[in-house]
Amino acid sequence: MNSRAGDPKQLGTFLKTRRAELDPQQVGLPATGTPRRVVGLRREEVARLASISTDYYTRIEQGRMPASAPVLEALARALRLTADQRTYLLSLAGRRPAEPPARPTTEVTEHNRRLLGQLATSPAVVLTGTMDVLAWNALAAALLTDFGQYPEDRRNYVWLLFNAPEMRARYGDWEGGARSCVAYLRMHTARRPDDPRLHRLLAQLADHGDFQEWWRAHEVAVQGSGDKLFRHPVVGDLTLDWDTLTSATAPDQYIVVWTARPGSPSEHRLHRLHRLAVEADATAARATARGADRRT
Repeated sequence: MNSRAGDPKQLGTFLKTRRAELDPQQVGLPATGTPRRVVGLRREEVARLASISTDYYTRIEQGRMPASAPVLEALARALRLTADQRTYLLSLAGRRPAEPPARPTTEVTEHNRRLLGQLATSPAVVLTGTMDVLAWNALAAALLTDFGQYPEDRRNYVWLLFNAPEMRARYGDWEGGARSCVAYLRMHTARRPDDPRLHRLLAQLADHGDFQEWWRAHEVAVQGSGDKLFRHPVVGDLTLDWDTLTSATAPDQYIVVWTARPGSPSEHRLHRLHRLAVEADATAARATARGADRRT
């Protein structure tokens, strides 16, 4: 396990947050019958479960001492961390190889642009690690929102979920979707804590109470597929599966694609939405052509 510079302060905050969520009975500790002054586990209880001294654990949580790989693994087991949370813990402790420096991702690669164009019958968007929306097809705009109406520095999937009423209304479970996006962003902080785009985005979301609450919760996740319920005002409800497509030649960009199960009502509604999007594009093209004719 390679080592690199970690973030002791964030590591301590993460450990403190996780132990506050655990009840002693969840981890096999006996009930004492006396009132507890802290929520969740005490430091000495975490230390006991991890088979380390309370002083050692306290120093780790306070950011005053690095933790060895075996101790981190013991803490992950003691705190019942998920696989994603364990990865995040190790990253904060500098126990993962450093990723290559982030390069500018404002230009969509030719491969991703071509693939996006070939996915005309499925909603698809090209995203960055901070979930900036670099490109989208017409069906994604019809399903979610017209991304082009927003300036580039606001064209971010997370920002739009919290700020674009139209996009927010399309989510059948807005809170679940928003929390998942926040958890993904939190994972990104461990991979690239100095990403300037991430810090600008966090500043843009500073006034959103829900975002701040979920961000402080330090939930982390890396999920490459799932399903979502969308409530469209024209075609009705659609339950769509989503998958993430990545490329070795563009690791800082990925494509999210939504598809419907064959023969389902959602598939028929998605086909109708596609027809409407094609008709809208054709109408806009004719209007543009008429405008050009009048100018010549």
